[in-house]
Amino acid sequence: MEQPDKLTHFNEQGRAKMVDISEKKETKRTAVARSSVTMLPETLLRIREGRLAKGDVLAVAQVAGIMAAKKTADWIPMCHPLALSGVDIRFVYESGTELGIEAEVRTTGPTGVEMEALTAVSAAALTVYDMCKALQKDMVIGPTMLVSKTGGKNGDFHRFDTHS
Repeated sequence: MEQPDKLTHFNEQGRAKMVDISEKKETKRTAVARSSVTMLPETLLRIREGRLAKGDVLAVAQVAGIMAAKKTADWIPMCHPLALSGVDIRFVYESGTELGIEAEVRTTGPTGVEMEALTAVSAAALTVYDMCKALQKDMVIGPTMLVSKTGGKNGDFHRFDTHS
């Protein structure tokens, strides 16, 4: 993948700045990010069967992911606040010990939604951990990665090694 010559979030003095997107063209943009939570088979089984006293872990994690995507600019200093047109969180039982989490975020605007998708899966994974930590404290979150993005002047990106 080609690397840009300079980072856009720094001014001529090398200090942080928010990139000016006022001249950028509005296009349809999507981003898909993925993360996972690895845990004991018993913990994952209890999530699957809905046998946790705190409630439906995946329903709460789904709402947390959606809320986090909408609030990404509050978490990541140089992100622009965006009007999102859609956020979808999906869960996949990857194995007897791994819960996969995927977020797809959409907007029409002058900048991409990669950070919103990454924030969504991160918040969903943290919520799974929070709701299950009484059962197991050594769960592992990650890897977390951008799977794909569409739209914008830099074109599309599609990762092929989503389980690395």
